[in-house]
Amino acid sequence: MLDRYIVPLIKPAVDGIARQLVRAGFKADHVTLIAFGIGMGAALCIAMGTYLAGATLILLSRLCDALDGAVARQTAATDAGGFLDISLDFVFYACIPLAFALAQPAANALAAAVLLAAFVGTGCSFLAFAVLAAKRGITSIVYPHKSFYFLGGLTEATETLAFFMAMCAWPQHFAPLALLFAAMCCVTIGTRVYGGWRSLQ
Repeated sequence: MLDRYIVPLIKPAVDGIARQLVRAGFKADHVTLIAFGIGMGAALCIAMGTYLAGATLILLSRLCDALDGAVARQTAATDAGGFLDISLDFVFYACIPLAFALAQPAANALAAAVLLAAFVGTGCSFLAFAVLAAKRGITSIVYPHKSFYFLGGLTEATETLAFFMAMCAWPQHFAPLALLFAAMCCVTIGTRVYGGWRSLQ
């Protein structure tokens, strides 16, 4: 929901850093892999109970995730790069709730499972519509720079990052935060399924 407002604000800075990376010889896929590696480091830190380090690495990972698209647009965006980016993003997003479950299984496992189930719903509705939109030649006017149709919702990257930061700041409250975010994801699933179904009729 907030991505469409946040992305234009950070775009000039992201594009500036991306230009420096391009000059240094980085390719978009390199940045994608770096972002994923840092994200896995964040999950490992959280699983070990070092939440501040986990939060720092999550932020760094998401910065790199913003940069890979900017690098691609300044060099040569490819379908392979778009596929790699979205695939690794979904793995990263799934690993953070899992890490909290591993850190404190008794307190967090059930809420983490509920949140992961909600993530499956948001991910499936997002990707299923993108496939059919591409088949029909439907493009997004909100996110025209994306490599596929980017179907929005109540819970997008900005909201997910905010909740991950809150979970790291107050790990003792992971369960209620995860259940609240799962409920918000359910709203996103509902609006995406209904909106996608209506759009494709």
